[in-house]
Amino acid sequence: MRRLRALGFALLMAGGAVSTGGPAVASPGTVEPAKTPGTDPVKPPMRELPTPYTIGYSGGARPPPTDRTPDFAYGAYQRGQYVTAFREATKRIEADRKDAAAMTLLGELYNQGLGIKPDPVKAADWYRLAAAQGEPGAMSSLGLMSLDGRGVPKDPKAGRRWLEQAAEHGSPTAAYNFALLLLGSGSEADLARAATMFRKAADGEIGPAQHDLGVLYLQGRGVPQDATKAAELFRRAADNGDLAGEVEFAILLFNGKGLPKDEGRAARYFLHAAARGNAIAQNRVARLYATGRGVPKNPVEAAAWNLTAAGQGLSDAWLDQALAGLTADERTRAERLAGDRSEAR
Repeated sequence: MRRLRALGFALLMAGGAVSTGGPAVASPGTVEPAKTPGTDPVKPPMRELPTPYTIGYSGGARPPPTDRTPDFAYGAYQRGQYVTAFREATKRIEADRKDAAAMTLLGELYNQGLGIKPDPVKAADWYRLAAAQGEPGAMSSLGLMSLDGRGVPKDPKAGRRWLEQAAEHGSPTAAYNFALLLLGSGSEADLARAATMFRKAADGEIGPAQHDLGVLYLQGRGVPQDATKAAELFRRAADNGDLAGEVEFAILLFNGKGLPKDEGRAARYFLHAAARGNAIAQNRVARLYATGRGVPKNPVEAAAWNLTAAGQGLSDAWLDQALAGLTADERTRAERLAGDRSEAR
């Protein structure tokens, strides 16, 4: 799921978003956390909330089970047949004026402009009708639209209320976005409540929520400090494809904090995150290859990953100095590897 970039809220915690930089490792034998306190970028909420018509949806009204009448609207949407989905959803609403799932689908089609001209006002109208039937996906979408002022007047208080209601009705992604709003207040009470909301979202297998709750456990903010719980949450976040969680788990695994130390396994997580384009992981992999920790020592690979990270703005004076003795041929090979990796992203 992609995140909204136009509107953000300060996460106010270390490790909030690892893809934008971070300090170099202090020494070859240790790996520091991905961020240092006070350097967190704005962390925005998620735009594309799950709805009853999203694969893997885990909250609120769903399409009828397969042992009942097939949901042609849902099936058409999943196949990319949006005009058919629009027609079938409309027919369903004509037959049942309280069909919240069909209303949410029409809101989604208008919101994203799928098969029809985008119309955020009509999208909000359909979401509002579905929300009145208790549909949490529609409430979540109304919350983000209110925060944006898209299709409805901009109203942060209303946006917060919609997200809170959606979270109470079981939407894990709404719980995640509501937690981000709570963190932005700076209140200790809101911090504890944010942890509760992150936990709801984490239980719904929302990777970013698992990462963020892990950071709170690592720091002891809003929850008791517990590196073991943090490590488990980071691992789950990594399993759900969250890059920040993957890097944080690799760091704890490498250092043996919260779980048994395993440099080889940590290296595999770092390599996976580096291949996905994470600059911090690329820097860590470069250091591992430079020192032979968790992987065989390989100065060419070290230089290549160092160049790849530097290309994203993450420089490392220690690595530059450690790899200064490369031959011209080795440097050429490293530059070629770095170029290939940058093109592959």
